[in-house]
Formats: sequence, structure tokens, C-alpha cells
Amino acid sequence: MGNFQRLLLATAVAAFLPSAGLQASDIRVGFTTDALTLDPANHRNRDTETIIRNLYDGILTRDGDMKIVPEIAESWTQTSPTTFEFVIRKGIKFHDGSELTAEDVKFTLDRLTVEGAMGDGQTSPRKSLLGPLQSVAVDGDKLTVTLSEPWPILPAMLPVQEVVSKAFVEKVGSAGLATQVNGTGPFKLVEWRKGDSIIMERFDDYYGGSPDIAPVGKACVDRAIFKVIPETASRVAALLSGDVDIINELPPFSIAQVESNPNTAVMTVNGTRSFFIALNNKGEIFDDIKVRQAVTLALDKKLIIDRILAGKAVSIEGILSPAAFGASELPAAGYDPEKAKALLAEAGYPDGIDVVIDTEGAFKDTVEAIASVLAKSGIRAKVEVSENALLKAKWDPKSETPAGHMYFSSWGNGSLDPYDIFVPTHRSGDRGNSAYYANPELDKLLDQASVELDAAKRADLYKQAETIINTDVPYVYLWVPQDIYGVSKRVKGWKPSADSRINLHDTCVE
Repeated sequence: MGNFQRLLLATAVAAFLPSAGLQASDIRVGFTTDALTLDPANHRNRDTETIIRNLYDGILTRDGDMKIVPEIAESWTQTSPTTFEFVIRKGIKFHDGSELTAEDVKFTLDRLTVEGAMGDGQTSPRKSLLGPLQSVAVDGDKLTVTLSEPWPILPAMLPVQEVVSKAFVEKVGSAGLATQVNGTGPFKLVEWRKGDSIIMERFDDYYGGSPDIAPVGKACVDRAIFKVIPETASRVAALLSGDVDIINELPPFSIAQVESNPNTAVMTVNGTRSFFIALNNKGEIFDDIKVRQAVTLALDKKLIIDRILAGKAVSIEGILSPAAFGASELPAAGYDPEKAKALLAEAGYPDGIDVVIDTEGAFKDTVEAIASVLAKSGIRAKVEVSENALLKAKWDPKSETPAGHMYFSSWGNGSLDPYDIFVPTHRSGDRGNSAYYANPELDKLLDQASVELDAAKRADLYKQAETIINTDVPYVYLWVPQDIYGVSKRVKGWKPSADSRINLHDTCVE
């Protein structure tokens, strides 16, 4: 690229940024997508969560190592199999200067879980994230949460539920909360330029955040700006030119470019999204375990990870990330194309099989690489790209006569607890079971694990469950990719988090 082209590109990127000049006390994030809403209770989107979490705090949070620690709550205890008690920290202020109370926390949890509590008959789409939460009672600074049945992962789900002001919501309503913010987070909203940027400024009366995450205090920078830059090349160019300080979703093919720039670096963290290929266990091809085993043996995962993902992923042999609670070391099938051919022949396919792999456009190159490798074992796979909505309909777990063969997909597990990835993708008929897999023994183990309070016993139940699916291979389990970020070397005190959160509270710039 010539100097003139570089100048044009830098000028074009700068034109999209807010008009205020870049200051030492500003930090700017080049982000792939805009927020869907600024209402913490009205979305199920991780990117939206990332933005909102800098404006609001939660009852609990996670530190950089994903450990659950108190935030708005000063402490919490489980007093019975179905009861948790939280002591709410004193001295926390909302952005409008009013003081947070336990009543605000109760109001927040009720708004998330009570039918119709969002107004106009709407129920929060996040209701299922709080499982069997039945009621919330307040006694001074103490909050008692009662469940309808034991559910040990409640604390793991609370870091992604932000506390809102009861008085503010009653004043502006759910419609107002979609665009207005009165949180308790380290930054307060200045302006949301939809499709362009979300501009925040430091909240000087911030109580400091979790005492378990140092340093405790107000934000280091004066302003934080999430600049929406969906196109990858433009996002990378903005980082290299110094117009933004952090970018998310850095593609593997841009790593060398960022690392060779003297002012930028690459930072990675193991993600929480498991990728897999669903095999239609109800179909006339993949209802045979030998065919499913053959596909597993025919795929050279190491080759794909090294060549396509630049080595930035960890291979998995079950649904869980190695970092998840209860994850086990499972036997790997390995890459053996000759054995794959033999299994196909034993299953009645001596000449191989012809199948279709469904996927979204973003993964077309990866799936085409997979198809190329499978062909060496006689698995001739045609790649079909469709929009997400069409794929969801085609691979609906409730379908009685599913028509697909193979589906390249993934499932996020931000809590790193098996409950919210293992159950939906593997329990018979559950909402994410795109393989149409059914195993009563597995269902029983998952149900037991969901209510088991003893951590060691619960981990053992998931170990047994992982052993079953490793044997049954209802899916081809692929990998958990690392999240890759490009970061300016002027950024200090920030590191990526496995839950994809870009926490700017403790981030400074030189």
C-alpha cells in the first residue's frame, strides 16, 4: 500500500470517529457491533452485554481469572439448598446521585424474572438465565433469594445481571431505559450515536467496584468510547493508525500485521464458545454410530486449527471448554482416514457418502477447509451457506422429521458452568440440541447435576456425562477458539477476559 493510499484510509477511518480530538485520557475501542439496547434486561447478546457492563455493575462479578467475587453485594451465602442471602454494600450511588438500596436489587431481579414485569405484558428475554428463581425478599441491607428447586449455579449467572434504579425505571419506563442510562458503573452515558459510537465519561462518585479486583476506585480515564467498526480491515486500520486503542475479533490472518507494527500488540485469551458439527442422529446416514465415528476420524482438527485458526484454539473431545467446571480429559479419536473408510464400509457405504454441511457465511472458509479434509476419507461434503434464521428453522430441535445432514455451529458458555451449555445442546429435545440426540441415561445425569449441591459430586456427574457423549459422538466436537484482540501499546492495566467482557474500569492510557 502506497503512502497516498494509507493517507486516504486513515482519513476515512478518522471521519467515522467522534469529533472531539483524541486525548491522553480517552480510551477508544473499535468494536464489531453496536448495542441492541442499553436496557440490561432486554437482550440476550454478548456484545451488548460488553458495552452495558461498563455503565452498570452487577450483584456479583468475575475477576480476570473468571473467579466469582462480590460487587454490589458485600457478601453472599447459601443458607439452604434453595435459599441464598446477599448483603448489599452501602454507599453505592447511581449516576443521578441517588443511593442504591436492596430494594433496587429486588426490583432488578423481579424485572428479570416475573412474567410481564417489563411492562406492556413483556417478560425479560433473560428470565431463563436465572433458572428457578422464585422470589426475592428484602430486610434492610439483606436480600433473600428463594429458588423453587436447588440450583447451585445461581452465583455464576449473577455477574451478567446488572442492577437498575427502581425510581428511574418507574420514571422513564422500559422504552426510556433502552436509550437512557442511570447505572452504578464506572462510566456514565454521554451520548449513543446509533450505528457509530457509544460515548461514556468517568463517574467521579463511583464507589470503586469489587474490592477483590485491584485497583479499587474511579476509572483511570476521563472518557471511554466504543466505536462501531463492523468491517475487519477498517477495524485493523483504525488500530494501526492510532485512531482506536483496542479492537476485538482480530482475525488470525491479521496477527502478523498487528505484531509487526511498533505501536501495537496482540493479546489473546481462551474463549468460552465451543464449536462443533451437529450430526443428524435421526437421519438415515448418521443414525449409525459407525458413520459418526468415521466423520470424527476423517477430520484432521490439528491441521484446521493450525492453518485456518493460526493455532489460536484448543481442541475439545466433548462439549465443555477445558476451563469449564467439571471438564474432563477425554480420549481423542485422532486423525485416521483409512479407519474412517473402513467404518463407512462396515456401515454399508464402501464408496463413501455424499452429505451437505450447513453453515453461516462467516464460517464459509473454515467449513470448506473441513470439507476438503473429509473428502480424503470418502466423505464428500457440499458446503451450503444460509442466514442464521433459516438455519435455526432447518435445525429446529423440535422437528419430527429433520432434513439436514451436518451443521457447523457453536454454543457460548460465559458462565463456564456445564448447565448452560451441556443441557441445551445434549438433553433430549432441549432448545440447542441440533443433533437430535437422545440418551435417557445422559438426561438423568444432567438432571442430577443441575441440582447437586456438593461440588465434587456434581463434577463427577458431568465427568460421567462427558464420557457418554465422547463415546456416542452425536456431534463432531471441534475447538474452543481464543478471543484475539489488537491493542495499542499505550494501553496499560487491561487484559482480555474469557467472558469477552472489555472492562475499562482499570484501564489507563499513556
